Amino acid sequence: MKKSVMFLVFVILTLFTVSTAFAGAAKCPQKRKTKKAPSSLYKKDKTAKADAAAGKKIYVKTAKPMACKMCHGKKGDGGGKLGAALKPKPRNFRCAKTMKDVTPGQMFFIIKNGSKGTGMVPQKTLKDKDIWNVIKYIRTELMK
Repeated sequence: MKKSVMFLVFVILTLFTVSTAFAGAAKCPQKRKTKKAPSSLYKKDKTAKADAAAGKKIYVKTAKPMACKMCHGKKGDGGGKLGAALKPKPRNFRCAKTMKDVTPGQMFFIIKNGSKGTGMVPQKTLKDKDIWNVIKYIRTELMK
């Protein structure tokens, strides 16, 4: 009896561990009710002159108060360590269905102003140029 109970406990813990290991990425597609950027900004796209390598450095390491990857994940799938505790989950940049209608200007608006009802706070320490660099990195490297 003791052996079978111990085995059952072991199986349950193993299944729980395996299921939580694969639960990191945010689902696809993601529904959002984020406020739309003003039309002049919504249509704006300054990624042509932006630097994806500089954007990656900010995304992975230097953004303050914390790097973007902490919530959005290194792969951009919404599976970052801190993102696991957020509801709704952070944006999954790898989800084409979610991202197809999100313009660079809308991304700029969200990064600059945050997104009410989510864990996305305004990134007040980033200069506009830095934000465009991050957007270029996301759109060219993470949205593949």
